[in-house]
Amino acid sequence: MRSVKLLVVLGLVAAAAVGCGNETTPRGGDKVRDGGTAADSERARQVAAAWEGSEAARVWQRGYYPLGDAVQLPEGAFHNDADKRAYLTQNFELRASLPDAPKKKGEIRWRDGDSLAVPVTSARAAYEKLDRGGNSGPALTVTGARLGEMTLLTSRGAATVPAWHFTIKGYDTPLERVAVTPAKLPRPPIGPVRQQTAELGPLAGLDTVAEDGRTVTLRAEHGSCDDGPAVDVLETGGSVVFSASVRGVSDGPCTSELRIEKVTVKLDRPIGDRMLLDAFTGRPVPYEQPHSTSPTWS
Repeated sequence: MRSVKLLVVLGLVAAAAVGCGNETTPRGGDKVRDGGTAADSERARQVAAAWEGSEAARVWQRGYYPLGDAVQLPEGAFHNDADKRAYLTQNFELRASLPDAPKKKGEIRWRDGDSLAVPVTSARAAYEKLDRGGNSGPALTVTGARLGEMTLLTSRGAATVPAWHFTIKGYDTPLERVAVTPAKLPRPPIGPVRQQTAELGPLAGLDTVAEDGRTVTLRAEHGSCDDGPAVDVLETGGSVVFSASVRGVSDGPCTSELRIEKVTVKLDRPIGDRMLLDAFTGRPVPYEQPHSTSPTWS
């Protein structure tokens, strides 16, 4: 028993030393900050290596994959609690005819000069993405729509994309909604981990990326009998791999509810055009749009 206790103590000391978040430099000069196990760190390296130079990475770097909200609200939104509730419950009222999709393709433009020609959806299709409530509560009234542009973050940096500008009764500026569909996700070059554990599990999604490109907020899962989620990061030249885990799991009686918590990670340098990858799934981390039943791509 004394030997067992000694091993446990030594294990805890070693885990505490790793959990301090120190940086090490693995092969290739990549930077890793982690408090997880060696196996989890190796999994992150495997994911980064699989995507490096792959056909999936080439498809990803050529496509349109949004990492920001598809909707930009009018200035001063919202005037009152009723309007805010209407938006959150996706309750709209249409009092205008909506334009058809233009015959000519639209253009997505990135700040580095790259561009991509894409089909533009109709105003009706964009409106139906907004109006999903159908309840008897307060509603925002749409009185018109015109085709314009908006700027949002994508996997290739900030981009200007075609967007429908909806005139909202009572507001001086329009509500803008992206008018193009994200590209299809390429088949990942590596499969997911077979079984979720406290040491490694899937991320719930990407929440925000700060303007400096170095501060990333993710949505991570945990249960009701633990100390919350943690996210470790491996940075390489072509990707940033996140490994989600759960801290302080208890063996006692526990409810089965799943909780989502935001975890903020500070990177060594801006994301740039590097891919944000989930170590568990082996896939890019999707941006979870508010009030949506699926991520930006599915």
